[in-house]
Amino acid sequence: MRVNGHDDDRSVIGRVMAILDEVAAEPGEVGLSELARRTGLKKATVHRLATELVERRLLDRGAYGYRLGFRTFELGHRVQVSRLLRNLALPYMEDLYEISHEIVQLAVLDGTDIVYLEKLTGHRSYQAPSAVGERFPAHCSGIGKAILAFSPDAVVERVVTAGLPRRTPRTITDPDLFRKELVRVRDSGVAYDREEGHPEVSCVAAPILNLEGLPIVALSITGPSYRMGLPRLAAAVRATALALARVVNGHPTLQALPRRHRQRAEEALRARTGED
Repeated sequence: MRVNGHDDDRSVIGRVMAILDEVAAEPGEVGLSELARRTGLKKATVHRLATELVERRLLDRGAYGYRLGFRTFELGHRVQVSRLLRNLALPYMEDLYEISHEIVQLAVLDGTDIVYLEKLTGHRSYQAPSAVGERFPAHCSGIGKAILAFSPDAVVERVVTAGLPRRTPRTITDPDLFRKELVRVRDSGVAYDREEGHPEVSCVAAPILNLEGLPIVALSITGPSYRMGLPRLAAAVRATALALARVVNGHPTLQALPRRHRQRAEEALRARTGED
């Protein structure tokens, strides 16, 4: 379906998504001309589609340009699985915050990025630029490595093939070194970001695994490197992730695996926690 015979080949939905993605990428407003330039659409097309998005409250029109409308927030909070995961995780995230007083985050892998589902912070916490709903490259984040270490090989290769761009001098950009890093994460059950995503900022993360041993989401604690006691926090994050996994896998909405997979995963979970 095309808007007219002279525009590009994207469908109307494709054009709408291009507009929403570009607006979402900015913390402030995006002007009409800039939006047309970024999306590659004609200004008249952007204006017409944006006007309808404003009418439907998916965009707001400000003094300078467009910003996301409150309707996008409403829709996002109606996504059942992500909302359920956030609700289940919050008490455990609060426990991690109480022992660390640093940023505690919950995120999921989407393509080659992680997307933050929830974030707890306080007045003394490091003011990280991340926010709920934002994306960050998986390869240079503790949460990303925690998820990738337990993901199928095809998922890891997709991230490696897309490239491992350097964000700081400590970012792992060599594919072989990155794969070895994921092996270490899988062996220990925790992942570290030692100033790989942001200078002078460190992170420790652990995955929440489903009953097949595959990652659903991951938890992390993030803060300034000079005050992050990583070994102590690693033990807390790992224990919390294992406790949350039991709750998630016991929830009827999220529990939909055959019994043989459930039994195998429970045995692996007991082995990791040292239970008899």
